[in-house]
Amino acid sequence: MASTALEIIAFTVSISGWVLVSSTLPTDYWKVSTIDGTVITTATYFANLWKMCVTDSTGVANCKDFPSMLALDGYIQACRGLMIAAVSLGFFGSIFALFGMKCTKVGGSDKAKAKTACLAGIVFILSGLCSMTGCSLYANKITTEFFDPLFMEQKYELGAALFIGWAGASLCIIGGVIFCFSISDNNKTPRMGYTYNGPTSVMSSRTKYPGGEGDFKATSPSKQFDKNAYV
Repeated sequence: MASTALEIIAFTVSISGWVLVSSTLPTDYWKVSTIDGTVITTATYFANLWKMCVTDSTGVANCKDFPSMLALDGYIQACRGLMIAAVSLGFFGSIFALFGMKCTKVGGSDKAKAKTACLAGIVFILSGLCSMTGCSLYANKITTEFFDPLFMEQKYELGAALFIGWAGASLCIIGGVIFCFSISDNNKTPRMGYTYNGPTSVMSSRTKYPGGEGDFKATSPSKQFDKNAYV
């Protein structure tokens, strides 16, 4: 019962993390920069892995997709690959989890289900690590440019998508670890206890008197028959 509860908790946490990680890909605010006027914000620049946008004071946004994948910076290409890998691994991890959980009717025996659940946990951990690495790589680029005094171009700050990605990656890792530890109860199979009483035989067995103490031992008949008994 405890193992089943752990698997349900792990599945819920992992799926929640995978949904958060998946939501970061279409999110626009990976990095944000604003240009403030004397009274109001005159322009807001923001970008993600696919495009760069600007919004003026009237709220009208103009976006431009990155023209060429091969012309992109290396860190953007690496982040794209890591985030896509994280989403893909999370999808396969959810499938393995459904087959490996005890509360489902598919997946074979309990031993096979335990192995599948452990595999799902490992896949979710890899998904979380990919997402964590991709978001951290993108954030490292932003902070390096922001604190570089020689960098004279537009400086950006961390966007909301990075924090969502970090939260989703953490949930995927936590859920995967719980999945891996949930199979420990499957290895604890109950064992029947047997007591060894030693060899027994008819000659060595003893019986109790029905109304007294002590052992009753078989003895020879008390009557002695003479030679004319069978005549």
